[in-house]
Amino acid sequence: MDIGLFNFATDYSMPLADLAREAEARGFESLWVPEHTHIPVSRRSPYQGGGELPKEYAHTLDPFAALAAAAAVTSRLKLGTGITLIVERDTITAAKAAATVDHLSGGRFLFGLGGGWNREEAEHHGTEWATRFKRLEEQMQAIKAIWTQDEAEFHGQFVNFDRIWCWPKPVQEPHPPIILGGETIHTLKRIVRCGDGWLPRARQPEQVLEGIGKLRALSEAAGRDPATISISVFALPPEQRLVDQFAAAGVNRVIFWLPSADADATRRHLDRCQGFLKG
Repeated sequence: MDIGLFNFATDYSMPLADLAREAEARGFESLWVPEHTHIPVSRRSPYQGGGELPKEYAHTLDPFAALAAAAAVTSRLKLGTGITLIVERDTITAAKAAATVDHLSGGRFLFGLGGGWNREEAEHHGTEWATRFKRLEEQMQAIKAIWTQDEAEFHGQFVNFDRIWCWPKPVQEPHPPIILGGETIHTLKRIVRCGDGWLPRARQPEQVLEGIGKLRALSEAAGRDPATISISVFALPPEQRLVDQFAAAGVNRVIFWLPSADADATRRHLDRCQGFLKG
């Protein structure tokens, strides 16, 4: 089982390029960063973790620019978005940004995406909240077309364009893995239809373990080999009990949460996480 790291890369935490160097040198498999273009001051959407919204949500770096910086100082570390809020992005420019990171990194990009939880944030981008997941699925399909076809076109309800030229194409073939966040049955069905992996949050381990069984059953019912769908458990604390649970369930990757902190504090957290690489 691979072990990755997740960090809310911000303008005040350990510089991401420095963190990427250390993560690679210590032997971690991947580094993941989130996305929030902004946080509406209204705060009408409640924070899913409960309580006050942590400071880092309003300070996140752009994920594609941040991962490009990480790519420039590493050679093996995989670089993931956890998650890209694709429903807040133009489809064609998102396809180009993701392909550019894959190109610059030599094929190390992991495209985690989802629909998000902050309604006002999405609506500021012109996204209709009630139909965001229909939009997301069309965007996934359109991005694959852009990545894999010299002259791509797509005609849907939410994404619509005639034939286009769009380079660079990704290094990975047929394309970087598209890994969906979320824990609902609708997410699992969407992954089986058109995704490459599942990125569930670790905050309710029993729900994740139950979801793994559902995902495999859905895959088999659809005639798809469950082994073609990766499972990456996201943002868990470095606890042996959890790591053992997920390893026994056949999880492909666990991703430890690193707080947004200065370099000294971040290195202390890295020390703790690194202990799991020795098993």
